Amino acid sequence: MTAPEWSRPHWTRDEAKAMLVYFVFGEFGAELRLDLSAHGSAGLPAGVQMGRIPKAMLAHWEGHPLRGALGDILREGNPDAFETARRAPECLILRGELPDPDSLDYLRDTLGVVAALLDVGGVAVVDPQILEMFSAADWRARYAAGERAAPRNHVLVLCHDDAGGSAWVKTRGMRKFARPDVSLRRVPQSEVQRAGAIAARLVELQARGMRFGDGSTLDVEGTPGGLKITRGGSLDDPEFNNTKLELEWPHS
Repeated sequence: MTAPEWSRPHWTRDEAKAMLVYFVFGEFGAELRLDLSAHGSAGLPAGVQMGRIPKAMLAHWEGHPLRGALGDILREGNPDAFETARRAPECLILRGELPDPDSLDYLRDTLGVVAALLDVGGVAVVDPQILEMFSAADWRARYAAGERAAPRNHVLVLCHDDAGGSAWVKTRGMRKFARPDVSLRRVPQSEVQRAGAIAARLVELQARGMRFGDGSTLDVEGTPGGLKITRGGSLDDPEFNNTKLELEWPHS
Protein backbone atom coordinates (compact mmCIF):
# COMPACT_ATOMS: atom_id res chain seq x y z
CA MET A 1 0.00 0.00 0.00
CA THR A 2 1.26 3.45 -0.81
CA ALA A 3 0.82 6.22 1.70
CA PRO A 4 -1.53 8.40 -0.40
CA GLU A 5 -4.20 5.66 -0.40
CA TRP A 6 -4.55 6.05 3.35
CA SER A 7 -4.15 9.82 3.54
CA ARG A 8 -6.80 12.37 4.58
CA PRO A 9 -5.89 15.40 2.43
CA HIS A 10 -9.01 17.37 3.47
CA TRP A 11 -8.61 16.68 7.21
CA THR A 12 -9.40 19.16 9.94
CA ARG A 13 -10.06 17.81 13.41
CA ASP A 14 -13.60 16.98 14.47
CA GLU A 15 -14.72 16.44 18.07
CA ALA A 16 -16.20 13.05 17.11
CA LYS A 17 -14.28 9.80 17.52
CA ALA A 18 -13.71 7.10 14.94
CA MET A 19 -15.24 3.81 16.08
CA LEU A 20 -14.23 0.39 14.77
CA VAL A 21 -16.02 -2.90 15.53
CA TYR A 22 -15.37 -6.27 13.87
CA PHE A 23 -16.24 -9.82 14.93
CA VAL A 24 -14.07 -12.66 13.59
CA PHE A 25 -15.47 -16.16 14.04
CA GLY A 26 -13.29 -19.26 13.84
CA GLU A 27 -11.04 -21.58 15.80
CA PHE A 28 -7.77 -20.05 16.94
CA GLY A 29 -4.70 -21.27 18.75
CA ALA A 30 -4.12 -20.44 22.39
CA GLU A 31 -1.42 -18.02 21.28
CA LEU A 32 -2.10 -15.96 18.19
CA ARG A 33 0.84 -15.76 15.82
CA LEU A 34 -0.12 -13.21 13.18
CA ASP A 35 1.90 -12.33 10.12
CA LEU A 36 0.93 -8.67 10.11
CA SER A 37 3.60 -7.63 7.62
CA ALA A 38 1.91 -9.79 4.98
CA HIS A 39 -1.12 -7.54 5.27
CA GLY A 40 0.55 -4.15 5.58
CA SER A 41 -0.39 -3.73 9.24
CA ALA A 42 1.56 -2.32 12.17
CA GLY A 43 -0.85 -4.01 14.60
CA LEU A 44 -3.93 -2.72 16.34
CA PRO A 45 -3.83 1.07 16.83
CA ALA A 46 -3.98 2.64 20.27
CA GLY A 47 -7.59 2.61 21.43
CA VAL A 48 -8.58 -0.60 19.62
CA GLN A 49 -8.49 -3.82 21.66
CA MET A 50 -9.03 -7.46 20.80
CA GLY A 51 -10.97 -9.83 23.06
CA ARG A 52 -11.82 -13.50 22.82
CA ILE A 53 -15.20 -15.14 23.45
CA PRO A 54 -14.58 -18.91 23.90
CA LYS A 55 -17.10 -21.61 23.09
CA ALA A 56 -18.13 -22.02 26.73
CA MET A 57 -19.30 -18.41 26.83
CA LEU A 58 -20.80 -18.05 23.33
CA ALA A 59 -24.20 -19.43 24.34
CA HIS A 60 -24.55 -16.82 27.10
CA TRP A 61 -22.98 -13.87 25.29
CA GLU A 62 -25.42 -10.94 25.42
CA GLY A 63 -23.64 -9.08 22.61
CA HIS A 64 -23.75 -12.00 20.16
CA PRO A 65 -24.10 -10.43 16.67
CA LEU A 66 -25.76 -13.52 15.21
CA ARG A 67 -28.84 -13.04 17.39
CA GLY A 68 -31.67 -10.54 17.46
CA ALA A 69 -32.46 -8.06 14.69
CA LEU A 70 -28.85 -7.86 13.52
CA GLY A 71 -28.64 -11.64 13.34
CA ASP A 72 -31.75 -11.75 11.14
CA ILE A 73 -30.21 -9.20 8.75
CA LEU A 74 -26.91 -11.07 8.60
CA ARG A 75 -28.58 -14.44 8.01
CA GLU A 76 -30.64 -13.04 5.15
CA GLY A 77 -27.67 -11.26 3.59
CA ASN A 78 -25.24 -14.18 3.60
CA PRO A 79 -26.80 -17.43 4.84
CA ASP A 80 -23.74 -19.58 4.07
CA ALA A 81 -21.33 -17.34 5.99
CA PHE A 82 -23.90 -17.06 8.79
CA GLU A 83 -24.04 -20.83 9.19
CA THR A 84 -20.25 -21.09 9.08
CA ALA A 85 -19.97 -18.47 11.82
CA ARG A 86 -22.71 -20.11 13.88
CA ARG A 87 -20.75 -23.38 13.95
CA ALA A 88 -17.45 -21.71 14.85
CA PRO A 89 -16.21 -22.46 18.39
CA GLU A 90 -14.78 -19.00 19.09
CA CYS A 91 -15.19 -15.33 18.31
CA LEU A 92 -12.61 -12.56 18.48
CA ILE A 93 -13.83 -8.98 18.90
CA LEU A 94 -11.84 -6.01 17.64
CA ARG A 95 -13.34 -2.85 19.06
CA GLY A 96 -12.35 0.67 20.05
CA GLU A 97 -12.55 4.41 19.55
CA LEU A 98 -9.92 6.91 18.47
CA PRO A 99 -9.84 10.72 18.46
CA ASP A 100 -10.44 11.94 14.89
CA PRO A 101 -7.23 10.72 13.16
CA ASP A 102 -5.38 12.76 10.53
CA SER A 103 -4.74 9.65 8.39
CA LEU A 104 -6.49 6.35 7.77
CA ASP A 105 -3.56 4.29 9.04
CA TYR A 106 -5.69 3.15 11.99
CA LEU A 107 -8.18 1.57 9.59
CA ARG A 108 -5.44 0.02 7.44
CA ASP A 109 -3.78 -1.52 10.48
CA THR A 110 -7.03 -2.88 11.93
CA LEU A 111 -8.08 -4.40 8.61
CA GLY A 112 -4.66 -6.01 8.37
CA VAL A 113 -5.19 -7.68 11.74
CA VAL A 114 -8.57 -9.00 10.56
CA ALA A 115 -6.96 -10.39 7.39
CA ALA A 116 -4.18 -12.00 9.45
CA LEU A 117 -6.76 -13.64 11.72
CA LEU A 118 -8.35 -15.25 8.66
CA ASP A 119 -4.96 -16.86 7.99
CA VAL A 120 -4.85 -18.56 11.41
CA GLY A 121 -8.32 -20.02 11.80
CA GLY A 122 -10.83 -17.26 11.06
CA VAL A 123 -13.75 -18.35 8.88
CA ALA A 124 -16.19 -15.42 8.91
CA VAL A 125 -16.23 -11.69 9.71
CA VAL A 126 -19.11 -9.49 10.86
CA ASP A 127 -18.99 -5.73 10.29
CA PRO A 128 -22.02 -4.57 12.30
CA GLN A 129 -21.66 -0.94 11.26
CA ILE A 130 -22.62 -1.82 7.69
CA LEU A 131 -24.90 -4.73 8.66
CA GLU A 132 -22.82 -7.23 6.67
CA MET A 133 -21.00 -10.48 7.22
CA PHE A 134 -18.39 -12.16 5.05
CA SER A 135 -16.91 -15.58 4.60
CA ALA A 136 -13.11 -15.55 4.63
CA ALA A 137 -13.14 -15.66 0.81
CA ASP A 138 -15.71 -12.85 0.62
CA TRP A 139 -13.61 -10.66 2.92
CA ARG A 140 -10.43 -11.23 0.93
CA ALA A 141 -12.22 -10.39 -2.31
CA ARG A 142 -13.89 -7.27 -0.92
CA TYR A 143 -10.70 -5.87 0.60
CA ALA A 144 -8.10 -7.13 -1.84
CA ALA A 145 -5.11 -4.91 -2.70
CA GLY A 146 -6.12 -1.32 -3.47
CA GLU A 147 -9.79 -1.99 -2.73
CA ARG A 148 -8.98 -2.13 0.98
CA ALA A 149 -8.45 1.65 1.06
CA ALA A 150 -11.59 2.57 -0.91
CA PRO A 151 -14.05 4.31 1.48
CA ARG A 152 -17.03 2.98 -0.51
CA ASN A 153 -16.15 -0.54 0.65
CA HIS A 154 -16.50 0.43 4.31
CA VAL A 155 -19.85 2.23 4.10
CA LEU A 156 -23.33 1.02 3.17
CA VAL A 157 -25.59 3.14 0.93
CA LEU A 158 -29.28 2.29 1.40
CA CYS A 159 -32.49 3.35 -0.29
CA HIS A 160 -35.87 3.22 1.47
CA ASP A 161 -39.36 4.45 0.64
CA ASP A 162 -40.08 7.98 1.82
CA ALA A 163 -43.21 10.13 2.01
CA GLY A 164 -45.37 10.62 -1.08
CA GLY A 165 -43.77 7.88 -3.13
CA SER A 166 -40.32 9.45 -2.91
CA ALA A 167 -37.13 7.75 -1.73
CA TRP A 168 -34.79 8.12 1.22
CA VAL A 169 -31.13 7.56 0.39
CA LYS A 170 -28.85 7.18 3.39
CA THR A 171 -25.57 5.70 4.53
CA ARG A 172 -24.29 3.62 7.43
CA GLY A 173 -20.70 3.24 8.54
CA MET A 174 -19.28 6.77 8.52
CA ARG A 175 -18.62 6.53 12.23
CA LYS A 176 -15.54 4.52 11.23
CA PHE A 177 -14.18 7.81 9.92
CA ALA A 178 -15.37 10.06 12.78
CA ARG A 179 -17.79 11.72 10.38
CA PRO A 180 -21.60 11.94 10.16
CA ASP A 181 -23.62 9.62 7.96
CA VAL A 182 -25.57 11.02 5.01
CA SER A 183 -29.35 11.32 4.69
CA LEU A 184 -31.10 12.57 1.53
CA ARG A 185 -34.87 12.87 1.98
CA ARG A 186 -37.74 13.25 -0.49
CA VAL A 187 -35.75 12.08 -3.50
CA PRO A 188 -37.90 11.49 -6.61
CA GLN A 189 -37.69 7.89 -7.77
CA SER A 190 -36.25 9.12 -11.08
CA GLU A 191 -33.34 10.71 -9.19
CA VAL A 192 -32.40 7.83 -6.88
CA GLN A 193 -29.29 6.89 -8.85
CA ARG A 194 -28.11 10.50 -8.84
CA ALA A 195 -28.79 10.82 -5.11
CA GLY A 196 -26.79 7.65 -4.52
CA ALA A 197 -23.87 9.19 -6.41
CA ILE A 198 -24.11 12.32 -4.23
CA ALA A 199 -24.12 10.18 -1.08
CA ALA A 200 -21.06 8.31 -2.36
CA ARG A 201 -19.32 11.62 -3.05
CA LEU A 202 -19.98 12.78 0.50
CA VAL A 203 -18.68 9.46 1.81
CA GLU A 204 -15.43 9.90 -0.11
CA LEU A 205 -14.92 13.54 0.87
CA GLN A 206 -15.62 12.91 4.55
CA ALA A 207 -13.53 9.75 4.69
CA ARG A 208 -10.66 11.83 3.34
CA GLY A 209 -11.16 14.21 6.23
CA MET A 210 -13.49 16.96 4.99
CA ARG A 211 -15.97 18.48 7.44
CA PHE A 212 -19.30 20.07 6.54
CA GLY A 213 -20.71 22.65 8.93
CA ASP A 214 -24.38 23.17 9.70
CA GLY A 215 -25.95 25.31 6.96
CA SER A 216 -23.18 24.69 4.42
CA THR A 217 -24.06 23.72 0.86
CA LEU A 218 -22.92 20.99 -1.47
CA ASP A 219 -22.49 22.02 -5.11
CA VAL A 220 -24.57 19.75 -7.32
CA GLU A 221 -24.71 20.09 -11.10
CA GLY A 222 -28.14 21.21 -12.26
CA THR A 223 -29.18 22.35 -8.80
CA PRO A 224 -28.92 26.14 -8.47
CA GLY A 225 -27.55 27.02 -5.06
CA GLY A 226 -26.62 23.40 -4.36
CA LEU A 227 -28.04 21.24 -1.58
CA LYS A 228 -28.20 22.69 1.92
CA ILE A 229 -26.71 20.56 4.68
CA THR A 230 -28.20 20.38 8.16
CA ARG A 231 -26.19 18.61 10.83
CA GLY A 232 -28.19 16.61 13.33
CA GLY A 233 -28.90 13.23 14.85
CA SER A 234 -27.07 11.50 17.67
CA LEU A 235 -25.09 8.35 18.35
CA ASP A 236 -28.30 6.86 19.80
CA ASP A 237 -30.24 7.24 16.52
CA PRO A 238 -31.09 3.63 15.55
CA GLU A 239 -31.24 4.52 11.84
CA PHE A 240 -27.56 5.44 11.80
CA ASN A 241 -25.98 4.81 15.23
CA ASN A 242 -24.27 8.07 14.39
CA THR A 243 -24.86 11.74 13.78
CA LYS A 244 -25.93 12.73 10.26
CA LEU A 245 -25.79 15.27 7.48
CA GLU A 246 -29.40 15.84 6.41
CA LEU A 247 -30.05 17.02 2.84
CA GLU A 248 -33.47 17.56 1.30
CA TRP A 249 -33.88 17.15 -2.42
CA PRO A 250 -35.03 20.36 -4.14
CA HIS A 251 -38.56 20.36 -5.59
CA SER A 252 -39.82 22.74 -8.23
